[in-house]
Amino acid sequence: MRVCGNRQSGLFYRRTHNPCGQRADDLAAIGCPIIGITGTNGKTTTKELLASVLSTKYNLLYTEGNLNNHIGVPLTLLRLTHDHEMAVIEMGASHPGDIKELVDIAQPNYGIITNVGRAHLEGFGSFEGVIKTKGELYDYMRRTKGKIFINQDNKYLKEIANGIEQVTYGSDETAFAWGCVVSCNPYLTFEWKQQGKIHTVETHLIGNYNLDNALVAVAVGRFFKIPAERISRAIAAYEPTNNRSQLKKTENNELIIDAYNANPSSMKVALDNFATMPVSPKALILGDMRELGPTSDELHTEVVARIKEGNYDKVFLCGEHFQKAAGKDFTTYATTEELIEALRKNPLEGYHVLIKGSHGMALERVVEVL
Repeated sequence: MRVCGNRQSGLFYRRTHNPCGQRADDLAAIGCPIIGITGTNGKTTTKELLASVLSTKYNLLYTEGNLNNHIGVPLTLLRLTHDHEMAVIEMGASHPGDIKELVDIAQPNYGIITNVGRAHLEGFGSFEGVIKTKGELYDYMRRTKGKIFINQDNKYLKEIANGIEQVTYGSDETAFAWGCVVSCNPYLTFEWKQQGKIHTVETHLIGNYNLDNALVAVAVGRFFKIPAERISRAIAAYEPTNNRSQLKKTENNELIIDAYNANPSSMKVALDNFATMPVSPKALILGDMRELGPTSDELHTEVVARIKEGNYDKVFLCGEHFQKAAGKDFTTYATTEELIEALRKNPLEGYHVLIKGSHGMALERVVEVL
């Protein structure tokens, strides 16, 4: 047995040819369906939506928080018992081979890749490395003859999904789960159709980019024979936490707090959504996107160019990469502490504020001065 890292807490697990040791036999003996989820963005939201829908019918085990690595996945599976009827396991990755290791541990019967984007490039090396690593889930499903729930609008996923049985969702009415955006101000309202009947769902999710996350929950719910009305109610009832696209009203401002993580693809859709919201005045508070490797400066410059295209009344950029990319075009701060002090001295009042940055920037701390 190898100790995982230098752990003082006593959390150990077996990392031999069979990463779970005896646990693999235990999973087979329990025999409940396991859904594995990975992707660049939306993993946790999708997992939570699936849990909301599936738990209306099944005794469900699902990943708590974001325990989605080589420690969190085994810890979640150790909670699996014969009383559980289904499990939803979130799997994260920052280096090639990470998903292969996790699927060998979790042994999912069904797989979901939410999307692929430019994140953790420091570890993956390139966008192609991201696709290959996330695609390790599809490789496992192909090898074990499992099924995948796939966004048929995503060309990158379609290109690597050959030879796997697919349950589709997306914007085309040929999909197993079809849906479209009705409105987004700021919460997403969408429609989906089953047997000719339109179902309208008013969610607590901010941004039309969350349509894909909602539709995969519809697809999974339909596949596992959950009534349409129950699916819709479950999605409508879900409210995000942990600084993931949360709407918060303070005494002075209305905030969209999306400070849990950031990468170029999630930053793009967040900015695009905020730009189209019919509110004013608007303020941006953005922090560095970390772990992007040698392309970091270029990718931050792209974000600055996108900001210039928008119509924002105030812009605050935080972190060394944004400082370099913004030059003299916007107000920048080296650290979150400097930004907080500036906002304390010159507070915002009456603004609609988007707060987004990588977790390490701790931008959620600015909420206290807004």
